[in-house]
Amino acid sequence: MSRQTWKPGNMIYPVPAVLVSVGDSKGRTNIFTVAWTGNICTNPPMVYISVRPERYSYGFIEDSGEFVINLTTKELAFAADLCGVRSGRDIDKWKKCRLTPLKAEKLQYAPLIAESPVCIECRVKDRLKLGSHDMFIAEVLSVNVDDSVMDETGRADLAAAGLIAYSHGEYTALGEVLGSFGYSVRKKGKR
Repeated sequence: MSRQTWKPGNMIYPVPAVLVSVGDSKGRTNIFTVAWTGNICTNPPMVYISVRPERYSYGFIEDSGEFVINLTTKELAFAADLCGVRSGRDIDKWKKCRLTPLKAEKLQYAPLIAESPVCIECRVKDRLKLGSHDMFIAEVLSVNVDDSVMDETGRADLAAAGLIAYSHGEYTALGEVLGSFGYSVRKKGKR
C-alpha cells in the first residue's frame, strides 16, 4: 500500500454543514453557513461554532451573545452553499434563499429557520481566540424539532430527514443507517 504525507490541514470529514442564524440588538438578522461545529458537553448540553472574526455575523454574536444552529437537509443544500459564499453585508439571505425566520423560544435576538427540521438555540458562555477562527462555546437552551421528522413513537427520525454534511469541498446526503449505538456488543435478536 502506498501513502502520501501532506502539509498539516483540517481533514476530519465529513462535518456538519449547518445554517447559523443570528440577530443583534438593532433588530438585524442574518444567516451564515458553518462547518466547524459540534457537541462538547452533555450536562449541561454545550456546543461550539468556530467563526472568522471578519465574517459579517461575527459582530451579531458579539452583540447578542446568542445564535441558532439549524440543521440542513437536501432541500436546504442550495441555501447552505449560498449562505457560505455570499455576505449578509451585500444581500438579504432570508429573501434570496426564501427562508422564514421564526421567533426562538429562549433567545431574544436570533431567530430559528422555519425550514430546518432541527433548530438548536444557543447562548454563548465563552469565546476562544484560536487563530483564523474564534470558537464560541455555547450552552444549548432549547431544541426545536419539526413534527415532520417525528416517528410514531415520538422519536426524532433524523435519518429520514435528509440531512447533509460537507466533505472536502462537496455536500453529501446522509441517511443510510448502518447500526445503532451499541449494536456491536448487543445480543443477537435485540434491537
